[in-house]
Amino acid sequence: MGRKRGANANSTLAQHVATAEKLLRQGRTRHALDFLAPIVRRHPKHPDLLYCVVVAQRLLGDFAAALQSVVTLLGLVSGYGRAHQEHGYILLALNQSEAANQAFRQAVELNPGLLASWQQLRQATSDDASAWRRRIDANLGYLQSLAPELRSVVSLRHEKKMRRAEQTCRSYLQDHPKHVEAMRLLALMASEQGRLDDAEFLLESALEFDPAATRVRISYIDVLHKRQKYDKSFAEAEHLLATEPTNPTFRLAYANQLNAMGNYRQALEIYDNILDAQPDSALAGPRLWLSRGHALKTHGQIADAVRSYQRAYKSRPDFGDAYWSLANLKTYTFQDEELKRMTEFVQSNTVAQDDLAHLHFALGKAHEDRGEFEKSFQQYEQGNDIRRKQTKYDPATMTARLKLQHWVCNEEFFAKREHVGHDAPDPIFIVGLPRAGSTLLEQILASHSQVDGTLELHHIGSIAQKLDSRRRRNDAPRYPGTLSHLKPETFKTIGEQFIAETRVHRRGAPYFIDKMPNNFRHIGLIHLILPNAKIIDARRDPMSCCFSGFKQLFASGQEFTYGLYEIGTYYQDYIELMNHWQTVLPNRVLRVQYDDVVNDLGTQVNRILEYCELPFEQACIDFHRNTRAVRTPSAEQVRQPIYRQGLQQWENFEPWLGPLKEALGPALWSYRT
Repeated sequence: MGRKRGANANSTLAQHVATAEKLLRQGRTRHALDFLAPIVRRHPKHPDLLYCVVVAQRLLGDFAAALQSVVTLLGLVSGYGRAHQEHGYILLALNQSEAANQAFRQAVELNPGLLASWQQLRQATSDDASAWRRRIDANLGYLQSLAPELRSVVSLRHEKKMRRAEQTCRSYLQDHPKHVEAMRLLALMASEQGRLDDAEFLLESALEFDPAATRVRISYIDVLHKRQKYDKSFAEAEHLLATEPTNPTFRLAYANQLNAMGNYRQALEIYDNILDAQPDSALAGPRLWLSRGHALKTHGQIADAVRSYQRAYKSRPDFGDAYWSLANLKTYTFQDEELKRMTEFVQSNTVAQDDLAHLHFALGKAHEDRGEFEKSFQQYEQGNDIRRKQTKYDPATMTARLKLQHWVCNEEFFAKREHVGHDAPDPIFIVGLPRAGSTLLEQILASHSQVDGTLELHHIGSIAQKLDSRRRRNDAPRYPGTLSHLKPETFKTIGEQFIAETRVHRRGAPYFIDKMPNNFRHIGLIHLILPNAKIIDARRDPMSCCFSGFKQLFASGQEFTYGLYEIGTYYQDYIELMNHWQTVLPNRVLRVQYDDVVNDLGTQVNRILEYCELPFEQACIDFHRNTRAVRTPSAEQVRQPIYRQGLQQWENFEPWLGPLKEALGPALWSYRT
């Protein structure tokens, strides 16, 4: 009932905002302010209501009140681009032109869809040859080419108001069904919400309508990259580059695909060439330095990666991802000056929410390294709070989804489906929770001459998503129930497709590893399509595993980690589902305890190799000498001999972990049963 009342309250407030916006558009400014006054008194921290108050006060010429209101608003939501734009207008009216330009610039950094801010910046910029002027002109040209409805979509998308943005975009497409830029914008929103199938379909369709649409093709490459269809994304990048070989944007897209395909040396050459040839261009900014650092890290060139990440934050001092990337090396120690700078940024009201989240996680690591555990926990908690609000993850929904696996995939279900699937023995799946030691197990196995290490592959999740079919967010799930309706030969076809589609990640060994942790949700599916595949459950002490996940900022996915209650509940659900798989598919999965590997490496290596039907090789014991690329947060740890430091780090934070212990419940004492 509480959640329903909350939803109704939010709906009512949204209606109030819509009414105020309508009054402002009609020029009934005083009426709008009078309408808002009692509502804002009841909800003084609602950003959209307060934003409407700021606009009304400015339009009425009450600049002192407007300035006070906008400062309050930015104190509540620092990453609100339109609020910074209003701040700029107010400062202009107060004849503070330099401060106004800074506000307009902050506005477009947060929300590049703000045409009015770009126009103000264009008027204030006199150097026609500067990179900043070229950036202004490029954004103005793009936004002015769009219909007003699509400009609204761009702005709403950057404000994370996805529902309104999608509704506006779909409405526009109903009247303009072949408008490729509208299709691209809708695809971008689908991609950002994890609906990669929809995004790929939309972009393919748009390219059929206009094969020369460069923006569409670049977005298509990005979606293919996210789907790990690197052979296709590389081919598209090659095609793009062939049309204009010297175009730096096309060269960058090509380099990113080289990087994905494992050709780091050539990718780095292109990155460096762009940085050397056009150091003042928009391309040669913090994101390129960050990408360069990631490539170096993946290839084990840590000192160079550190310098690249530092260049990224020098290029934009509040670039949170650069600081977090340094922290995420796990071996980097922040200097006093860096700690001071990060602290100042999180205390300001000028940093975007994404940067703020990265900075909080980086500060958590910095204070933890200094033994300042209470300060460290506070930073981790604040970073998690931001991410939890952004993702809107619901633990009850996840629990219900996992319970469906229990109900559908029972003993009778599997008894009726014996001898189905593709008989290839190639895959070795490593499943579990993130930060449970899966990278260590992968490194051990990938050091064997007959095994290729790959990535955390998305293919099983994508198969499950397809089986769930296209449905609205709140519709009841169709998967795993849809497995009951598949013909026996379909399981074989799906297994064959999995082997074919993952071939691009392999290097010729007879076996390969897929270490996507979330695949534990789909062990029934894996068993049906690939009955000879091996499955290893990487398990770690619940407190160690969950707290390690809590202090990790993931690039994407793993939304359940952004809260102690959320991750504790998820761990308990995981244990229950793994127990279910053991009951209905006995001895199908090998469980490997992380601390057993740390304390008795030789015994566990032999046990793993025996399960995988592989002969012993000393290289598996000497896994840290393997120079293969590693793309997970544990990259540096698995390039060292057994890493013992992380076993009980959670104990330093025990005073603040009560909600985690409560959420874990029976999982706390059933770890080894």
